[in-house]
Amino acid sequence: MQKEVRLRWLFLANLLNNAGAAFMWPLTTVYMHNYLKQSLTFSGIILFLMSLAMIAGNFIGGRLFDHWRPYYTALLGGGISTAILTTLIFWHSLWPYAIGLIIVGFGDGISMTVVNAYAATVTTRSNRYVFNMLYLALNVGVVIGTLLVGYLLELGINVVFMVATVCYLGLMTITLSTFNVTPTVRTEKAAPQKRDVTPKNHRQLIWMICLMIFTIYLSYALWESILSVHMTNLGIPFRRYSEVWTINGLLIIVSQPIVALFNERFKIGTQIGTQIGLGITLFALSFLGLVFARQYVDFIIIMVVLTIGEVIGLPIAPAWVDDMAADDQRGKYQGRYNMALSLGRAVGPLFGGMMVAQFSYSLLFITVTILMLGSLALVLWRARREHLLNG
Repeated sequence: MQKEVRLRWLFLANLLNNAGAAFMWPLTTVYMHNYLKQSLTFSGIILFLMSLAMIAGNFIGGRLFDHWRPYYTALLGGGISTAILTTLIFWHSLWPYAIGLIIVGFGDGISMTVVNAYAATVTTRSNRYVFNMLYLALNVGVVIGTLLVGYLLELGINVVFMVATVCYLGLMTITLSTFNVTPTVRTEKAAPQKRDVTPKNHRQLIWMICLMIFTIYLSYALWESILSVHMTNLGIPFRRYSEVWTINGLLIIVSQPIVALFNERFKIGTQIGTQIGLGITLFALSFLGLVFARQYVDFIIIMVVLTIGEVIGLPIAPAWVDDMAADDQRGKYQGRYNMALSLGRAVGPLFGGMMVAQFSYSLLFITVTILMLGSLALVLWRARREHLLNG
């Protein structure tokens, strides 16, 4: 039996999963507030619960991948999301929609972790190249979903759920036809060890990386929520906000393959510290620029800087985690990584709303910049101290 899923199928699966999921984030606030006449606070709570469900899915998906059957785990995650989205086409009043959204978050959490764990078993390409491609798929999927939902909602909420369901049906088709493989790591470890043999210093650094990822996606979630309100408050039309995401997507599509090619030509070595340090620093400083942004062109420049930092620094992070995890614990630590990512996205909108209500947008942007740079400094200091800059 085949030992690994081909990278092109992992790429397409990740793209379709994230495109389908991306329909839900901007849709929730608009649909609940404008159509179901609920408060913004209520929609924020539902998004928070959706993210918590995604975190639970990340954890369970990692455990099932390591200790059950990867193929059935992939079918479980995709099947849950597909079934609920199909139901929402016909039944999308307040509570069915709210509860369905939370369940979809759980299914997506399983699927995203399983794809990352399968990626860790690919041997035909370096893990840096593999995770770069997955990161490209994730971002392209998010941009496609975020952009399309604005246009599709004008055709009716049923159309939005139909298109999202098509994305998940595509994911299930790929899963059914290509994911039934026997990963090499699991074949070599016929009796999986119950004890985690990942070295203690590796585990500690992985937790610090997760903390850094939490602060990064907490900040990134502000672009999906608070920034739309901030830009319109400055007199910038909402359609301009959507166009910023188009710029983000185009930059990722153009620059990510270039970064991936560059990474493929160099071994990880000590360059991993330089790459993450440079990328995350650019990403963080872009938020400091938001303090001074007033015109639409300012936000374009900031998004360009953010995206460059993103494609340089973020894709390598899960590959670094994979390098440090024991072979039979890869699913577990990819799950923790995705849990940190999901938790950041969950907390971001609530944290941003509270900061703006109590203080100001400027203090919010300064605070998240400090959080990201501080967690990055902690990761690089610990990695250098433990001689783990190369995984």
